[in-house]
Amino acid sequence: MAGGTTNGASAGVGVGDGERGAARRMWHLLEPLHAVLYYAPEAFEEAAALGYDTAERWPSYFAWRAAPLGPVGAEEVTAAFHSFSPSTVRRHVPASWRVAAPDAVLTARDRAVRRTYAGLLGPDAHGPGVTEAAVLARRVAEAAGSAGAEDAGGPLGAANAALAWPREPAAALWQAATVLREYRGDGHLAALREAGLDPVESLVSFAAVGAAPAEVFASRGWSPAEWAAARGRLVARGLVDADGAATEAGRALRGAVERRTDALAAAPWRALTDAERGRLVTALEPLWLAAIASGLLPAENTLGIGKV
Repeated sequence: MAGGTTNGASAGVGVGDGERGAARRMWHLLEPLHAVLYYAPEAFEEAAALGYDTAERWPSYFAWRAAPLGPVGAEEVTAAFHSFSPSTVRRHVPASWRVAAPDAVLTARDRAVRRTYAGLLGPDAHGPGVTEAAVLARRVAEAAGSAGAEDAGGPLGAANAALAWPREPAAALWQAATVLREYRGDGHLAALREAGLDPVESLVSFAAVGAAPAEVFASRGWSPAEWAAARGRLVARGLVDADGAATEAGRALRGAVERRTDALAAAPWRALTDAERGRLVTALEPLWLAAIASGLLPAENTLGIGKV
């Protein structure tokens, strides 16, 4: 997938409801295993050792997530991350690379992942469940990184797919989860573009369907004036009402975006048989539960998992 671009005309064509549903279920299981890094105390300790300010999570978040792209500037990160305001990105990039080079960040990220999973799972971090999950999820992630998946690719999925695989199963599982969530995210951005939604309109319309309260999206850094202007554009399109709630047309459009996202994420999962996907679900469920039960992840988030 490295170097791939999204081809909205062909990617995801011929994907049935079953495949879309399977892709969505696996995302629900894998996302907490990826996201826990951004909240774990072990990860903040590694970030502080590099020199990042850990009084808030954003300096390390931008470093951890953008490092696979290399020493890129704010424009590239703004485009890849999509939902953050340009001014928010400029506060952290390229300043992140003056604190530590991307290669050093990636080395520390690997340590942070291993320490986070050890703290989260205890001895089970080295157990057969994690090992099986890592083996199976890696196969799917490698399929996402193959030339055959290139037409649904994008920068973050490609950059993470190009990294060397860790030997330790827990770290390999996190990398697989990360490749797949970024691959899915790249497809989600394509679906939003196809729907004619710019970055702030994407957030306003998502809040409008109840994905999360509008206040949760404030972390993306858009000003009240920018949010209000985006709402006005959506009102003019008949997608939200004057109070910011989605209209029937708005709900239909966001539903289409989610279905398109699931379709674009489905192809790599063909690397596993139905039985293997079942084994992966069985292996992931206790790990998912451990991540949720840790209390590290916020109850409300910008992804709308379980709500849309």
